[in-house]
Amino acid sequence: MDLLIVILIALGVIAIAALIYWAITNRRRTRLRERFGPEYDRMVEQRDDRRGVESELAMREKRRRKLDIVPLSARARDEYARRWHEIQSRFVDQPGPAVGEADGLVQEVMRERGYPVEDFSQREADLSVDHPTVLEHYRAAHGISLAQSQGQASTEDLRQAMVHYRTLFEELLETGTGEAEYRPGEPHVVMDVTEEQAAADRRTGGTDRT
Repeated sequence: MDLLIVILIALGVIAIAALIYWAITNRRRTRLRERFGPEYDRMVEQRDDRRGVESELAMREKRRRKLDIVPLSARARDEYARRWHEIQSRFVDQPGPAVGEADGLVQEVMRERGYPVEDFSQREADLSVDHPTVLEHYRAAHGISLAQSQGQASTEDLRQAMVHYRTLFEELLETGTGEAEYRPGEPHVVMDVTEEQAAADRRTGGTDRT
């Protein structure tokens, strides 16, 4: 066979292989961006290593498939919603302890749903697979909670932490793998802490009670 023909055939095979690789990579990238949304963009922006980020996200998916994530029962939802309401009511007079309780309650819900909760970084990674759009709320709330433990969070910071925790809490409470649509009744209404706290501040002259 003529050497030129052999070279052309080889180049053609390489070109086809490259095209297949590009198509597979592009499809995987599109799927990961759709699955992880803002978490994908955040990681790429921070690390400037798209391939590395995609490998890590694929590993998160693989780990998630091994977890047995289940929806909450209606009774469990009622109980958790009741406890959240109590914590939020205590926020008015004890904002610091209330934020700590909110963090603990979120972890309880995660544990009952089937998420490991021993390590925050792992909780963060596991949640990113199922709840990427609220993950930033959890990070923000956790950061404020850590600041509170060091006496570095204001009442306004704590109020924001409660809002962030509430966002994740509501999603964990009302969504899940394979569960039916949940229509919350009166016991599940999660009140906005901002107006209640603002009223208390007006009564006390805005004293910081951290």
